[in-house]
Amino acid sequence: MKARLRQLTLSRQGLLSPAPFGKGAAAALKAVEHLGYIQIDTLSVVERAHHHILWTRIPDYKPEYLQQLLRDRLVFEYWHHAASYLPMRDYRFALPRMKAIRNGASRYFNDADPHLMRTIYERIRVEGPLRVRDVNTKKQGQGSWWNWGKGKHAVEKLFMQGDLMVLERNGMEKVYDLTERILPAGLNLQEPSTDEYAAHIVERTLKAHGFTNWKQLTHLKTDPKLKKALRAALDERIDAGLVTEFSGEDIPLAYMESDALRKRSAKAFSLKLLSPFDNAIIHRDRLSQFFGFDYRLECYVPSHKRIFGYFCLPMLFGDTFIGRIDCKAHRGERRFEVLNIHIENNAKTDSLIPHLSEALKTFAAFNNCSRIDVHTDCLPYLRDAVRQEI
Repeated sequence: MKARLRQLTLSRQGLLSPAPFGKGAAAALKAVEHLGYIQIDTLSVVERAHHHILWTRIPDYKPEYLQQLLRDRLVFEYWHHAASYLPMRDYRFALPRMKAIRNGASRYFNDADPHLMRTIYERIRVEGPLRVRDVNTKKQGQGSWWNWGKGKHAVEKLFMQGDLMVLERNGMEKVYDLTERILPAGLNLQEPSTDEYAAHIVERTLKAHGFTNWKQLTHLKTDPKLKKALRAALDERIDAGLVTEFSGEDIPLAYMESDALRKRSAKAFSLKLLSPFDNAIIHRDRLSQFFGFDYRLECYVPSHKRIFGYFCLPMLFGDTFIGRIDCKAHRGERRFEVLNIHIENNAKTDSLIPHLSEALKTFAAFNNCSRIDVHTDCLPYLRDAVRQEI
């Protein structure tokens, strides 16, 4: 049963076929809409998470595709469980969070300066799009409250409560404009009821993962009314025969689309280097339970407590996580450094070399690196396999 569930969820995640969403910017939009979100991350040890996640599923992916979708108002930036790109068609489902933040639900934003917020909003209305750094360019005299900390905090609250949206990015620098000038015409802006929001969460989760459990479904959701609505949404689909409950083989109670296992997923044996923030692995308990892979990103761990390395990437081979690789892209030198490799789950090292070599070459090229340096304590023969120029 677990093997079939692994195949199901990896297939739904777009990790078992070479181009599950097609190619080009249209494929990037399909991926975002299917997965529900793409997490944004500022870490740049290798290519940033939002680009890495899409590249893993789209063979010809280029970072400008995502920026094109943002400019074309097909995706928008907001908060999922973290900062993310979301499908514009789902904008209305962000409205409850925006309303809650406007009403003071977040302690983090309660100390934003209301006068500064009004001033920044009016400035953008009159002068046009603004970067956070621009907040610091209009001094109101020495000792003014126009400073980076307060200004940035005010812009963030305006963004989180829905008054501002990200118009575009220049690298990781965001450019903000009024929401009313960014939202496409004809977009449904009706705030969903709690029941509608719950139904959306259930459908989005099952579509993207094939199956789910209560812990995953309610992750970071503390509102009792929403949890009650989620329970009702599941029960309604179970009663209608659309969702099936299952358990067994040390699997706690979980839920899947009733016909999900009828279609066999193709078995793929390419080796993929996943982002630490990839949608397929973001729920660590699920990853451990169904794949036997315990993963923790150690860049947030003190150096003396790290076991595997600063920024290890999970390695997926077929439907098995066979280890993790610690690497770094030195873009100025166009050099991709492999610091260490850890093989797990009884994977056979010798047979992995050609697959890992190919994966490293394509990933290094994606990181704009033309040379791969492999440390001497890594896998035998890997250095020879990747020696040639990319």
